[in-house]
Amino acid sequence: MNNSRQHRSLIFGIYRRVAVAALALAIMLVPAVLATGSAQAQTYSYKVLYSFTGTPDGAYPGWYGAGATLDSKGNLYGTTPAGGANNNGTIFKVDTKGKETVLYSFTGGTDGSSPNAGLVRDAQGNLYGTAAGGGGNGAGTVFKLDTAGNLTVLHIFASQAPDGLWPSAGLVADTAGNLYGTTTMGGTNYGVVFKVDTAGTFTVLHSFANTPDGANPNAGLALDAQGNLYGMTTTGGAFVSGTVFKVDPATGQETVLYSFCPQPGCTDGVGPYAVPVLDAQGNLYGTTSGGGALGWGTVFKLDTTGSETVLYSFAGAPDGDGSYAGLVMDAKGNLYGTTPSGGNSGCGVWQWCGTVFKVDTTGSETVLRRFTGTGGDGGNPWTGLAQDAKGNLYGTTLDGGNIACQSYGYCFGTVFKLTPAKLTKTTTTLTSAPNPSTYGEPVTFAAMVAPAPPDGEIVSFMKGKTVLRTGLLSSGTATFVTSTLKVGTTTVTAVYAGDSDFKASKSKPVKQVVEKAEE
Repeated sequence: MNNSRQHRSLIFGIYRRVAVAALALAIMLVPAVLATGSAQAQTYSYKVLYSFTGTPDGAYPGWYGAGATLDSKGNLYGTTPAGGANNNGTIFKVDTKGKETVLYSFTGGTDGSSPNAGLVRDAQGNLYGTAAGGGGNGAGTVFKLDTAGNLTVLHIFASQAPDGLWPSAGLVADTAGNLYGTTTMGGTNYGVVFKVDTAGTFTVLHSFANTPDGANPNAGLALDAQGNLYGMTTTGGAFVSGTVFKVDPATGQETVLYSFCPQPGCTDGVGPYAVPVLDAQGNLYGTTSGGGALGWGTVFKLDTTGSETVLYSFAGAPDGDGSYAGLVMDAKGNLYGTTPSGGNSGCGVWQWCGTVFKVDTTGSETVLRRFTGTGGDGGNPWTGLAQDAKGNLYGTTLDGGNIACQSYGYCFGTVFKLTPAKLTKTTTTLTSAPNPSTYGEPVTFAAMVAPAPPDGEIVSFMKGKTVLRTGLLSSGTATFVTSTLKVGTTTVTAVYAGDSDFKASKSKPVKQVVEKAEE
């Protein structure tokens, strides 16, 4: 596809068909209610690091799956499926100052065209990825780009079985340097899981058969410590609505871990497009583009027994409309991702808005950013996020950016950064009265947190590691009244747990003296 407008029209067409399906499902499931709520927005500062212009720098970065890749210095690497010198897509770098460098422009020949997905970077700085088209057969390629800008084609996909066809997702590498990925079609017609070893040998590990093992894996793969591969298919499975699967790379044996259910009454989600993420215990986390309590998609957890839990169901506005992107997990187990639309009130299913969100370990969702696609802002983030050690989040948007291009209706996308606001330091002061007190006499403990966090947040009154009582803050103060303290000295501290804007703090201990009552 040689015209960027034609390429964008294809993207729009596919997205509209998916959105209509989600809307139809939403109508079926309107009586359902959300299991969890959307939390108050956390404060993040947003910055567009780079706005694409089409030629020669690239256009429409990211479609499905993984987004930009970070190196240790904070530079970002990614792909665009269109634009560049030949309008067949690019591999790009954006440095910490927002300077973009085109590392490679695809020709559309044997090197491939339309790279949709994220990149894998090795210890030497070489980049590995897939191109969804080109390669001579129009079926796509697997490539390596070295640090000098030389591109090597590791595999050209054939247009017939048993080879794969149209790799839409990025790659994952094991500790030996072998590469693994998926194709949306090919194999026995429903896509494959493949391996490219360090010698460049290509092997199809598994060909999907639609039922019961799944079909059309649009997402890439995740690796566990034992080298097992995990992924998701967008369709197929027991209910033809997608699966979560596992593949043993040594034998190619595929196991369906879960099949999503589309029927009324099922709220588990349908149509996953994302790379799953694994925690240290082997639980899998992912997103679905549709389904859930209201039909707008979900964030879910699949435990090691194959039991699925919906952590959050999207509602369109204000929290986002479906997710096509993988998640990133921080050290505390919080999950971060994007939705390509929704967010702002009035954003229809075909308007290029979207969100960046956080789902914490309790299932509460926080919208970190709502896109508008106007005024230089990005819009329509399809891909996942990268997170650095400081908690900064990086991603790409398919639309928005350069204000100049908005005169004719659309732009070419952005690379953006979200920086968490520095937490406000707090101090907690605890007092008690009367002190000393007489046995049986009510004693009031008052904890004052400054500066005052929002009303309703919790302070715990502690005796050692034991919680005596909790109190809710009101104008920065929480109280605890008790008349059951024993005769003698009881040491009490007050602990404020903090939130997304205020740091936690602990008071100095207060020694409450209780004397015997006079006889």
